[in-house]
Amino acid sequence: MKVINAIVFIGAAGISTFTLAQDTLYMAGYSGDTQRLLEKEIIPAFEASHDVKVVYVPGNSSEILAKLQAQRGNQEINVALMDDGPMHQAVQMGLCGKVEDAAVYDELYDMAKSSAFAGKAVGVGLLATGIAYNRERFEANHWAAPVSWNDLMDEKFAQRVTSNPISGTYGLNALIMFARLNGGDEHNIEPGFEAVRNNLAPHVISWSSSNAQLAQMFQNGDIDIAVWGSSRAVALKKTGFPVEFVYPREGAPAIVASTCAVVENKLPEKSQALLQYLASAEVQAKLAVEGFGPVNRQTTLDAAVAAEVPYGEEMISKLLTFDWDAINQNRAQWTRQWNRTVER
Repeated sequence: MKVINAIVFIGAAGISTFTLAQDTLYMAGYSGDTQRLLEKEIIPAFEASHDVKVVYVPGNSSEILAKLQAQRGNQEINVALMDDGPMHQAVQMGLCGKVEDAAVYDELYDMAKSSAFAGKAVGVGLLATGIAYNRERFEANHWAAPVSWNDLMDEKFAQRVTSNPISGTYGLNALIMFARLNGGDEHNIEPGFEAVRNNLAPHVISWSSSNAQLAQMFQNGDIDIAVWGSSRAVALKKTGFPVEFVYPREGAPAIVASTCAVVENKLPEKSQALLQYLASAEVQAKLAVEGFGPVNRQTTLDAAVAAEVPYGEEMISKLLTFDWDAINQNRAQWTRQWNRTVER
């Protein structure tokens, strides 16, 4: 009897130990400065309050989407953080679960609410696609600061321009903007292709799919001006490089950094809790330090940070939004056309 009791005790102890083991939540998201901010300043408090270990899996939005597709049926990632274009694709592919109701979501701007993502994702940061330029080079040459998308096509910038290709959100947004400036839009993209092919591409020294490489091109003096994102310009400026970011007068396309709890999720409650935590005013203020405009109306920023990000009702109202359902339906075809006629 004593032996049996001992076995039962040991078995119970083993079950108890297993039950109390800490959960591990895998979050895929942006690399670089955003990864460092999340890992050092944001995630630790969530881990402590929810008794969970968060493992961060860095990558760009296209890589994360591809990973979710590859792991369909056996997902390792619990929470994904991506640009809104790829996030809309993930939602359409059935890779994201329903966002559970929470009071914090009532505090968000409409473009960040789950309803903007068919109830399957939620925005946690606002970025703008616009024009970045080397202020010192412009001052040395007595050039006026750029104010329009069409300034990228000025002859003085021949072979001094770069941008993401269509595979990157900034490059895709620029293509749509040039379509809009020339009588088209995301539903009629040909005017955009014509403008990019004939007027922009001849000035582009290379199409950079790596934002780190694009930053290096600025630092090496290879380029003077680029299609880029507000947060990327903020990160480069913090290194001491004299980069400035412009919201073009025709409008700056919004990028809504968004999160979703992945389907087939082994930690559904903690994944939902992480989404709510990232949308909170407290965390939004921390994300703003790395260039993400707050999606939560209750967020308060000091003047220096507020000047660097899309912030406040007036600024948010000026950001442009696109029809991502229409874009994603045509994206593969546009990519083939880009590869055939722009990057030849």
